[in-house]
Amino acid sequence: MAADARVALVAGATGLVGREILARLLADKRYVAVHCVGRRAPFQVHPKLVVHLTDALSAFTAPPVDDVFIALGTTIKGAGSQQAFRAVDFDAVLAVARSARAAGARRLGIVSAMGANAKSTVFYNRVKGEMENAVGRLAYDRVVLARPSLLSGDRSALGQPGRGAEKLAATAMRLLRPVTPANYRAIAAADVAAALVGAVQASPSGHTVLLSGDMQPR
Repeated sequence: MAADARVALVAGATGLVGREILARLLADKRYVAVHCVGRRAPFQVHPKLVVHLTDALSAFTAPPVDDVFIALGTTIKGAGSQQAFRAVDFDAVLAVARSARAAGARRLGIVSAMGANAKSTVFYNRVKGEMENAVGRLAYDRVVLARPSLLSGDRSALGQPGRGAEKLAATAMRLLRPVTPANYRAIAAADVAAALVGAVQASPSGHTVLLSGDMQPR
């Protein structure tokens, strides 16, 4: 194995952004192995891919890795309650990040959300902000937090039901795109993945927040 060869871990690889992150890492010659962890196996098949299936991310023990990417997330409606939402978007994210750090990971990239703020009166935004603060205390050399606006992508290809509200909002955003600030435009999942992976790889140290406008293609 080359001295500069790297190993990555992806959590949430069956989601809209996670699928794109995994595809980029598998195609990147700098990575000799890519581990993914989750309840379901990803759609991709690749000789570098190592799949870890578990229903309990809180008990997951990460293998030795260099870079970790976390794209875990749900909605309060999808989770069924605020408590269940927090179990995914805070507890599971933190558990994977902590386990990967213990396994040697030095660089971390996480898909968060626009509006993340630990002091927000909005429960969703507050949990996201608390998660960001918690992972920031894990002593990673490099942390990148992506805060996308409304995500666009083919959910049907993932076996996920369509979200009517998302479709309506995306249509409205397309019509209003010329006058909509970049941070509020809908953004393709592939663009979020590209920006997050690129930012994690760009610098060996530092803490970066990518707003949605930062991830829009130029």
